[in-house]
Amino acid sequence: MKICLPLAIAFALATPGMAAAQNSQQHNITMSGHGEVRARPDTAALSAGVSVDAPTAAATLTSANRSMQAVLMALKKLGVPDKDIQTQNFSIHPQYATGNGEAPRVTGYQVTNQIEIQLEDITKLGPALDALVAAGANQISGVNFSIHDPAGLLADARASAVADARGKAQTFAKAAGVSLGSILSINENGNSGPRPVIFAAMAKGASVPVALGEETVDADVTISWEIK
Repeated sequence: MKICLPLAIAFALATPGMAAAQNSQQHNITMSGHGEVRARPDTAALSAGVSVDAPTAAATLTSANRSMQAVLMALKKLGVPDKDIQTQNFSIHPQYATGNGEAPRVTGYQVTNQIEIQLEDITKLGPALDALVAAGANQISGVNFSIHDPAGLLADARASAVADARGKAQTFAKAAGVSLGSILSINENGNSGPRPVIFAAMAKGASVPVALGEETVDADVTISWEIK
């Protein structure tokens, strides 16, 4: 009997704590919510450059430099500031000819010079594409749209996500015959930032037709409530 009594007391003391933990878990509801806001992009980024071939390295470099100077001048005339133009890639490679069982021989050189361009005024995108081609850019790629300051849109998306989670929780609580109490926790489940949405909207007045589309700013939250 002396051996069993401490064990019985220990079991009795542990039982209320275990029940309290179970009750705490049972008296709450957790729900996730999603919210998103769509808006037209207001900035754009693209990559542009020149690729030149010539018989000698010096001649290739001279020609590529001349073409790139023309490209930079065209951007300057459009009002693109220096801070929004950055060299992205520069390379020079020999070109080889092979055949007839002969060893490869150098037949010329190729120089590639690429820049990354940020356009804070999206209305300049069409004219910029036109001007770049006219200035001699023969490599243009990676046009990406974005929203310069998505903070306000993100706040609206978060508010929508909270409302979505609350609406779901109220539906489940009503069906279960209970009501929502105080919020126990609220967590944001990551935020991918603005993402593109396909939408047929052409920039007006641009030499090159540009489909701006829309950007989506979204938010996801998980909220726990007491139920009563």
